[in-house]
Amino acid sequence: MATITAAMVKELREKTGAGMMDCKSALNENDGDMEAAVDWLRAKGLAKAAKKAGRVAAEGLIGIAETDTEAALVEVNSETDFVARNPTFQEMVTAISDSAIKAKGDIEKLGAEAYKGGSSVADTLKEMVGSIGENMTLRRTAYLDAGKGVVASYIHNQAAPGLGKIGVIVALESTGDAETVRGFGKQVAMHIAATNPQAIDTDSLDQDLVERERTVLTEQAKESGKPDNVIEKMVEGRLRKFYEEVVLLQQPFVHDPDNTVAKAMEAVGKDAGAPVKIVGFYRFALGEGIEKDEGDFAAEVAAAASGA
Repeated sequence: MATITAAMVKELREKTGAGMMDCKSALNENDGDMEAAVDWLRAKGLAKAAKKAGRVAAEGLIGIAETDTEAALVEVNSETDFVARNPTFQEMVTAISDSAIKAKGDIEKLGAEAYKGGSSVADTLKEMVGSIGENMTLRRTAYLDAGKGVVASYIHNQAAPGLGKIGVIVALESTGDAETVRGFGKQVAMHIAATNPQAIDTDSLDQDLVERERTVLTEQAKESGKPDNVIEKMVEGRLRKFYEEVVLLQQPFVHDPDNTVAKAMEAVGKDAGAPVKIVGFYRFALGEGIEKDEGDFAAEVAAAASGA
């Protein structure tokens, strides 16, 4: 067997753009034959996938999977919404979502999970890139375990069952009637999709975020020219308003705006026969935080149409 050097791996990587470990495997499989290794990567779809990997993938789907007490979210991105509507892509995201419960929020573990009993999720995604011709990424995952409680979920802009543009999972603790609690959980999930709270309560809110807000509010209040003791009261009043905007339990409940989520939770506890407590939630919105280059795809279509 030929000795595979780092220089050979580097050369193959530069030729194909494939990952380092894929290049090493290709050379090992082909006794160090560079051209055969290139063909091997192309046959596997890995060279093509690597060429696409620099392109922005901000479309795709959010997927949800759940049992009675566990729920998981995934975001799988593609370059265009056309692919997100592709039944093969949707089937893949559904299968990845199901595996996400086993991965328990670990993205590396999810990538290594077997896809439908065959190759790994990560390898399946690479193969899909090669066959469809768009960059795709397994971007993130989240997991909740309600223990003896229940989980609930909601998908907004649903493309297929369990798939859409915004996904929310919620975990609730209660010894009361499970269906009553789960029904309330579904309402809370819809509320979270609409309002995007940052934390369940003020104690779990990011204190750096609170301090930044306090600093801004203090500077604004100082412009009034009022005494320091008055400014302090002004800031505290505005912070309470801030909490109503970003803290779940203090937000007006979208299903009953006259009451907060906390009040609604207290009321449903009476209906369920035992207190209810929201113990966790995750909200994924497709593509949030990804810097999109809106001109990329249009330019490619124009170039293709002109024969460039």
